[in-house]
Amino acid sequence: MSVVVPAHDEESVIAGNLARLLDGTAPGEFDVVVVANACSDGTAEAARKAGVRVLETATPGKTNALRLGDAACRTFPRVYLDADVVLTAESVRALVAAAARPGVLACAPVPRWDLDGASAIARRVHKVHDLLIAPSRGLSGVGVYVLTEEGHARVFPMPDVISDDGYVHRMFAPGERVVVTEAWSLVRPARTIRAHLRRRVRVRQGNRELDALGLPLAEGRLEFGALRALVASGRVTPLDAACYLAVLALDRGLTRLRALRGGKGHHHWGTDTGSRVQRT
Repeated sequence: MSVVVPAHDEESVIAGNLARLLDGTAPGEFDVVVVANACSDGTAEAARKAGVRVLETATPGKTNALRLGDAACRTFPRVYLDADVVLTAESVRALVAAAARPGVLACAPVPRWDLDGASAIARRVHKVHDLLIAPSRGLSGVGVYVLTEEGHARVFPMPDVISDDGYVHRMFAPGERVVVTEAWSLVRPARTIRAHLRRRVRVRQGNRELDALGLPLAEGRLEFGALRALVASGRVTPLDAACYLAVLALDRGLTRLRALRGGKGHHHWGTDTGSRVQRT
């Protein structure tokens, strides 16, 4: 089983995350390839000290790093893991077991959110959004996806897209991809509403790009009825819902303003939790 870890300037977290990934594994059990992508820090050296294979490239772009790492892989299935996301060996084994089920071409874990240091409003927004997408959760937004050999043939070589996990998610029918409840990833979302809104710009850019490629979102978009149901059930408070709707309105208003000004997005490296979320 191979693990591809694209990494850009992740010196502060990559050693610890690789240690968590490899803890309890047998020698050679995981073939891990870290692709240090246009780094200006010690990401590559930190990864080497962790005992994994390291590739370095001066060419920026996450999808380029994914292609390079993928080409260096030796086995299937293949795990594609964001460098700033925590994934344990136990979760990897659960994902690999799920990928061996008949008909499964791709899978992903259930995310856990590290909200330490997040503002009160950001916490409410993340809580509501996570509950809204939980019933139709797929391969995007969790920092990890796994492809079987057959699934890999459908996805690679991956084109240059803003949302790699969104692209992968849309390449499979709902019955071909599964969320593995026995596996989890630890994801660190935006800490402030300002950061959340910046990420939302990329969400919308990524969604428009995938729509233009003719890749529809099988689950459709979220409806306000789902939010009303959460409030009625008591899982979300009226204040939670109000914060979510206010930030959503601000997000859409800023998007319209940007469009009127002719602003255009661009690809950049950052591992971006917000950009993985497909809906809303």
